[in-house]
Amino acid sequence: MAHTQSASLTAVRPGRHRLRAVEPDEGVDLARVADFLPPGATLLPAPPHTLPTLPGGPPMVGYLVLVPADQQPRLPVAAPASVAVEEQGPVAIDGVRRIAAVDGRALDLTYLEFELLAHLVANPHRVHTRDQLVSTVWGYGHVGDGRTVDVHVARLRRKLGAEHRHTIQTVRRVGYKYAP
Repeated sequence: MAHTQSASLTAVRPGRHRLRAVEPDEGVDLARVADFLPPGATLLPAPPHTLPTLPGGPPMVGYLVLVPADQQPRLPVAAPASVAVEEQGPVAIDGVRRIAAVDGRALDLTYLEFELLAHLVANPHRVHTRDQLVSTVWGYGHVGDGRTVDVHVARLRRKLGAEHRHTIQTVRRVGYKYAP
């Protein structure tokens, strides 16, 4: 199958480029790609295990773009929300100060435990699959499986204590939900 479209990186929006598949024999001209990189950036091949796969398709190729910290765009700092504390049942989450408390007692949580609990508390009674939690809390680039979620939920339940561990409920063969 001949590919009639020429290889191009067309800007859709400033700073965004359209992605397209290339035929295996077409190849990629890295010299042309370098024209789109910011000054001082380095282009490295991405490890194969970090790339998505298409069912029945050939393996994908990807690249990581490393940009020096002093050349990264400055992101605007958002003003803190007027209501910093989200409270659902016995659990209160202060997203600005990154503090989680149960019945007024502060919990000693790791970064991911806090993110997981904050996500569950922000969406009470909603059932989350393990895959949804991995992609939302850990991010799409995370390499792992649903067991990672199980381990973190077990730790959260232990830290919530015997009286409140039931607030994170297991939905068999699906995932978890927070039920205050």
